[in-house]
Amino acid sequence: MILLVIGTALCAGIIVSALLAVHLGNTLSAAISAGMASLFAAITYVALAAPDVAMTEAAIGSGLTTIIFLYSIRRTTEPPEK
Repeated sequence: MILLVIGTALCAGIIVSALLAVHLGNTLSAAISAGMASLFAAITYVALAAPDVAMTEAAIGSGLTTIIFLYSIRRTTEPPEK
């Protein structure tokens, strides 16, 4: 029963994070929300007893992809003129 509640909460977290990533107007917030969706997915994989998939999702989906998004956002935005 407790596994069902935890699984439902994690899946709801994935859905909410993904919807936030799509609907947020700020690209920085959207990139962080997409990373949170991947992090919730990695935790879900751990709960489903798939630690190898969870490690890959955490490293690539949540970690590397979010860092690349943040780096590209930083490189493409213009600094404010003084």
